[in-house]
Amino acid sequence: MNNLEAKPSKLPSNQFDHFYKGGYRIGKLRNGPGGPMRPEEWIGSTTTRFGELVNGLSKLADGRLLKDAVNADPSGWLGEKHVQRFGVSTEVLVKLLDPDQRLPVHYHPDQKFAKDKLHLNHGKTEAWIILEAPAGARVGLGFKKQMDKSEIAQLVKAHNSQALLDSLVFKEVKPGDAVFVPAGVAHAIEAGIFVLELQEPTDLSILLEWDGFAVDGDKDGHLNLGYESALDALRLSPLTKEENEQIFTGFDSSSVKSHSIFKSVANPFFRADYLTGDDKKVEAGFGIFLCLSGEGELNFENSGTLAVKSGDAVVIPFGAGTFTVNNCVGILSRPPAA
Repeated sequence: MNNLEAKPSKLPSNQFDHFYKGGYRIGKLRNGPGGPMRPEEWIGSTTTRFGELVNGLSKLADGRLLKDAVNADPSGWLGEKHVQRFGVSTEVLVKLLDPDQRLPVHYHPDQKFAKDKLHLNHGKTEAWIILEAPAGARVGLGFKKQMDKSEIAQLVKAHNSQALLDSLVFKEVKPGDAVFVPAGVAHAIEAGIFVLELQEPTDLSILLEWDGFAVDGDKDGHLNLGYESALDALRLSPLTKEENEQIFTGFDSSSVKSHSIFKSVANPFFRADYLTGDDKKVEAGFGIFLCLSGEGELNFENSGTLAVKSGDAVVIPFGAGTFTVNNCVGILSRPPAA
């Protein structure tokens, strides 16, 4: 195998400054710089921060940008079926979120809005997998009642953070929980919740409030669209009971069998599996594996064996073939099936 051929690679830390506080647990887990203003790591990222050219892109262990490697060998990294359906997009962005302060109330546009208003192929449907959470920690997701666009606009203009927080439905979460977050739905995460996040590969966020954060939302909170237009991407109706049954799920850390984390509602956007090291053969395909505990190895059909330990993040190309996980436990994040 030559040095430029698609092969599994451990990913160096990819933390960078953001507008909210946090990042120390990421630094500890991933041997990165930590906080105080680096609360996110973008893992296996071919996505840049909104409006930027490089910030956000992941590097391989050999120093190449993953984006450049994928573009040079799309079939080797993504598989021919994936390329035929999605092109050279990896179709998924994986992050670690470690907020030391709550996230502001915000939302993300869906694919149609992103295409019509921003000329992009992806919105930002996402999901949170809760790795750690203090007792009683909560996430807010969706409005309690039907809202009106003009009412929201007034709250945004008035910087009325408390009213916006009060408008959300909050739910307690614990380690092992997972929450699917549809595009357009207003949401927030309380401080101290350590999250592995999967999302469509964009950086599209619209802020509804931002007091106490290192950002000027009046200037930078609306994707350069202005709030009159940006608020058209906001879902004003509450989530239904049927939707909530699909949205809230999780993984069982006590299980010895590997299993899927999300329900079928996530399938058009991304997939995630909790791999227990039970020798289950994982099908070939692009993915990001984050080892959460143990010290073991990944055994690939076409790429030999790679030693891994807690905190290692490995980008896996289609060309590596099927693989098994031995003596370590982690989460495999993947794009939608082709």
